[in-house]
Amino acid sequence: MRLSLVVPAFNEERLIAATLEHLHAGIAALERSGWCGELIVCDNNSTDRTAEIARGAGARVVFEAVNQISRARNAGARAARGEWLLFVDADSSPSVELFRDMLERIDTPRCVGGGCTVTLPRAPLGVRAWVGGWNFTSRVMRWAAGSFLFCEATAFRTVGGFSEELYAAEEIDLSRRLKARFPERDFVILHRHPLMTSGRKAELYGYREHLAFMWRMLTAGRRTLRSREACSLWYDGRR
Repeated sequence: MRLSLVVPAFNEERLIAATLEHLHAGIAALERSGWCGELIVCDNNSTDRTAEIARGAGARVVFEAVNQISRARNAGARAARGEWLLFVDADSSPSVELFRDMLERIDTPRCVGGGCTVTLPRAPLGVRAWVGGWNFTSRVMRWAAGSFLFCEATAFRTVGGFSEELYAAEEIDLSRRLKARFPERDFVILHRHPLMTSGRKAELYGYREHLAFMWRMLTAGRRTLRSREACSLWYDGRR
């Protein structure tokens, strides 16, 4: 069985090398379990050395000209040859133990996909509280964080992949569509080994900017997620 690891990346030269190192360790764990893995980086129109660093680390690099996370993930998935897909953000570092937990679940026919809880090292107390709230919601609602989302490739294509109408929360949308389309199968949230991911949004954006986005969500709802400008926390280029 083959697992395709897909990393969407826009101007990630500072962090992507460490992420790819962790993913290579994960691929080694796959191979010890009788699987094989391929590593795909989608360069989402970067203006830095992201693609060069990815190629140097042994990844296959594909290109997506439109700067949108759902398009980048879909472009990587179209290039994938695996029976299973794993989407990992370029600022995240999954452990070998997390890979093993994932393999344990996807090696059973009942599983259609899932995600995991997350942790932000050295984050301020308020941010850690927010992450704790997200992890609780993720486990109860079975919504995968986009930083680590896996699913069967056939199921992914059956539901049409990530919605390219959305500029944020596309991972929640995909989680919901997979569960609705395959109600007899399991969509799981792993929690024994949380994903270590970057807390840079908390560092780069102030509380006012986060509250402004939340206010737009409360007043405009899903329309906010369909606007690049409204989702500027993800698209204004700060790194």
